Amino acid sequence: MSSAEQPQKLYAAREPVFPKRVYGPFRNLKWIIMIVTLGIYYLTPWIRWDRGPSLPDQAVLLDLANRRFFFFWIEIWPHEFYFVAGLLIMAGLGLFLFTSALGRVWCGYACPQTVWTDLFYTVERWIEGDRNARLRLWKQKWDARKVRLRVTKYIAWFLIAVATGGAWVFYFTDAPTLFMDLVTLQAPYVAYATIGILTATTFVFGGFMREQVCIYMCPWPRIQAAMMDEDTITVAYRSWRGEPRGKHRKGADADQLGDCIDCMACVNVCPVGIDIRDGQQLECITCALCIDACDDIMKKIGKPRGLIDYMALTDEANERGGNPKKSVWKHIFRLRTIIYTVLWSAIGVGLTVMLFVRSDIDVTISPVRNPQYVTLSDGTIRNTYDVRIRNMQHEDTEFHISLTSHEILRVELEGTNLLTVTVPADSTQLQRVYVLARPDDPAATAERTDFRFWIEAQSNGSRTYGDTVFHGQGN
Repeated sequence: MSSAEQPQKLYAAREPVFPKRVYGPFRNLKWIIMIVTLGIYYLTPWIRWDRGPSLPDQAVLLDLANRRFFFFWIEIWPHEFYFVAGLLIMAGLGLFLFTSALGRVWCGYACPQTVWTDLFYTVERWIEGDRNARLRLWKQKWDARKVRLRVTKYIAWFLIAVATGGAWVFYFTDAPTLFMDLVTLQAPYVAYATIGILTATTFVFGGFMREQVCIYMCPWPRIQAAMMDEDTITVAYRSWRGEPRGKHRKGADADQLGDCIDCMACVNVCPVGIDIRDGQQLECITCALCIDACDDIMKKIGKPRGLIDYMALTDEANERGGNPKKSVWKHIFRLRTIIYTVLWSAIGVGLTVMLFVRSDIDVTISPVRNPQYVTLSDGTIRNTYDVRIRNMQHEDTEFHISLTSHEILRVELEGTNLLTVTVPADSTQLQRVYVLARPDDPAATAERTDFRFWIEAQSNGSRTYGDTVFHGQGN
């Protein structure tokens, strides 16, 4: 079979990427973001926050056993999951907003895959050297030095991966206690399993797959096109200024060349291995390292900076036509981004208001409908209800239970002659409650009667209620 008749290959082996070290403002910004985000992730479980004797003192805790979420002074209960839903919606709208205004800045600076891959690259450079040294090591045959460098690198990666998996489980229980249990091999099996899974994924994703996660596994590159338009600021190459590119600057046609000297600096520093001069590409995460690299070269050859820069498509079109580019603020504040900002702000304000006006008590009423009612010996009709009272105060509280209705109904509590129940601090208590209607009460003969349970804290007078229905004998 001739070469022309051979079937086309649908798979191409991965070409390893060896980004070169680069210096500049965007690289410095990435360092700052990496240090801050990793610091927050690794250190947050160890921050203490005194909430009193009945509550955990970990500042940020996902207490799955008691089904509560603690964030410093904020405590979220299961029935308040709308706060978590609201935060997720805000995160999605924030991603839409930043992508519409500044392209994939999340991917380039703060995405966990980007941050940990950047950290792994840093460790790799410390151990194996910069781009050229790593390329030579990659191509050379295995010997004692190559084995030593690779083993050292893998051990460093593994330690980072273990710390990553370990930090994650500390968010779900008391960190110091779990740490000692892990060290003494007394921790639950699920803790070791979780750490093992996260260690393996961090090691593989950050050390080996790297840009492949962004290109093939992450859905955001495919979605971002819907978020961006010609006014979105992103990393781009001023082809009108750089072309035609050429290395030789002393020939007869040197004055015909553009500013790009085809030094490949922008390609050599790219963490996904693309050439930004080819235009907008799905793989580009807009990390701007190519801007730092190109600006450094332009400074050395005496050319203006900005051959590669953050700009919008409309800016490039204006510059080609000899017109000045738009103000950055005109790109950022346009209809799409304003709508995202308004929605994002509205949800944030709404959640904040709800957080401060929420009651510190809550009640859930569950009618017992098997049977719907019971007729007592004196003809009284009795309905049964399970009343679940949540005491979100930090002290034991006595609650008084009462009713309001257009008919005469009375209430009794199972196990006590009183109409009060004491609920421990920061806990939920289930109380069986009976509601009765005398034979001459219209509610006893009506098919249904609406009424309201009132739950009042005896200590401070705070109240809450729950609406339900009383079922009588009907017509």
